[in-house]
Formats: sequence, C-alpha cells, structure tokens
Amino acid sequence: MVVSNKKKNRLIFRTVVLFVMLGAIVFALVTNLMKDQEKVKEGEIAPNFSLQELNGDKTYVLHDEFKDKGIMLNFWATYCEPCKDEMPHMDELYPKYKEKGVEIIAVSLDSSELIINNFLDDYDFSFPIVHDKRGEVMELYDVFEIPSTFFINKNGEVERIISGPLTLENLDNYLEEIVPDNENS
Repeated sequence: MVVSNKKKNRLIFRTVVLFVMLGAIVFALVTNLMKDQEKVKEGEIAPNFSLQELNGDKTYVLHDEFKDKGIMLNFWATYCEPCKDEMPHMDELYPKYKEKGVEIIAVSLDSSELIINNFLDDYDFSFPIVHDKRGEVMELYDVFEIPSTFFINKNGEVERIISGPLTLENLDNYLEEIVPDNENS
C-alpha cells in the first residue's frame, strides 16, 4: 500500500507541474501576440508625443509642429557607436531635405542632458535634438534596438521603420521617399 501512495503522489505532482508549464506557455504566447498588436507598424499613423529640445527653448509636438511635412524620427544614445556614426550623415542631408519639407528629429535616450551636451560639444548639428528623459516615447514607439529610425510621411503615416545604422546613401533614399511633393498620397 505504501508504494501505491508514492506512485499516486508522484502522478499528482507530475500532473500539477505539467499544468503549470502549459499555463506558462499559454501566457507567453498570449503576451507575445498582444505585444505584436501594440507595436507601431508601417502604414499606421505615428503616435503623437511632446518632447522638449535639449536647450529647453522649444517643445515639439509631433502632430502639430510637423503637420504636412515628412519626418525622420531617429532614436539614439551617446553610448551607441552606430548612432554616433550616422548623425553626421543626418546633418549633411538635413539642409537639403528641410528645404524640401522634411524634418529630422533626433530623440536621445540618454539618462541625463549633461551626457548628451558633453557629446554635442564636439559637433554642431543643425537638426533638432530632443530628450526622452523617461523613455516614454521610446516605449510608445516600441524601440528596443538603437539606432531605430521611423520615416513618416506628410499624412503622419509611418512609411518605413529601420532598426540599425543607416549609410549616407540609404538615408538619402529613405528621406527622398517622404518628401511631401514626391508622395502619391
């Protein structure tokens, strides 16, 4: 009789462990499906946000400030070498595309403005740089890899999402796609 109870207890234990594992798998699948549904996708309206420029002079509200313009929204940080490599390309192309109705906005994900300002002291970038102090915009856009860049057309729709660094040639081509006069929408 003692052996039978041990077998019965083992069977109950294994059954409970099996159900717990099954529950964990179902939870993971549902969570991933819901996360995919929340993610910003190409063809959708870019989520609106408000961020202050580094010097504090101006606050940018995406849907108000850049209405009817193409927007390149670039998420970066000073500790990201590929981010730092692509910023001079952005600065080189900014005057050309600003004239065509495209804005480049660099969203810093660094922890403090002091770190950002120390980095920027070595450069004289002409495009606006804003600071996502609490990571709210990063979360809103579901950015988990930097650099990440969102190319948004004049209607506020995300045309293209690029995770990873951009070359000068790629950047030029992507910016050309969101020039307001070039769009068929």
